[in-house]
Amino acid sequence: MRDSIMTYLMHKGLEDSMAFKIMEIVRKGNATKLLTEEHFKAMREHNVPEWYIDSCMKIKYMFPKAHAAAYMIAALRLGWYKVHKPTEYYAAYFTVRSENIDGALLMQGHNAVKTRMNQIKQMQAAHTSTDKDDKDYATLQIVNEMMARGVEVLPVDIYRSEAKTFRVEDGKIRLPFSSLAGVGDAAADALAEEGKKTSEYLSIEDIQIKTKVTKAVIETLASVGVLKGIPESSQMSLF
Repeated sequence: MRDSIMTYLMHKGLEDSMAFKIMEIVRKGNATKLLTEEHFKAMREHNVPEWYIDSCMKIKYMFPKAHAAAYMIAALRLGWYKVHKPTEYYAAYFTVRSENIDGALLMQGHNAVKTRMNQIKQMQAAHTSTDKDDKDYATLQIVNEMMARGVEVLPVDIYRSEAKTFRVEDGKIRLPFSSLAGVGDAAADALAEEGKKTSEYLSIEDIQIKTKVTKAVIETLASVGVLKGIPESSQMSLF
């Protein structure tokens, strides 16, 4: 750690300001350019070993101890949640990193996820995978890990799903509207907001009128079973 350079030089008897200047030059990787004869003289006069001086000349960058400690604390916190609160961990993870999530695939279950991973793996082996395929595979690895640990996923629900947040519900993770390809942010927001206000939609037509989403969004919802059981029109037939 770069702090150690300054404290070591101060321990050897260098003035605080001199020790600080040397540390700043060394930690940025500029020792070969910016260390002067005055710096070398100060270190040698205070019996700093030649091997230590030579090491300073080779350093390219040094991380601050406080930053390293902060990152380690964050890593320990993440690790604790991943081990002891997996449902909450994965819900938070995918809420932040959901750009490559395919909600329709997750709704089909663990086997569907593993099948898709194998398909991408074969394309990668044949060098035919796209950049999107590779990113999807990286995301599916986390999904596979989550499902293998027994964390279950609840399907997108017209009344219960959030716009973009993967919400913990009954010990499982409820998929948001945005996890479905073709449902943009504006549509997801409208669906989530209206779903919270409406006790029951009269029809698919009613959903579209209240949320003002496009026909394409309605078709996406219908294709994955989100609108199952909801009639097409609010009109009643007399026959």
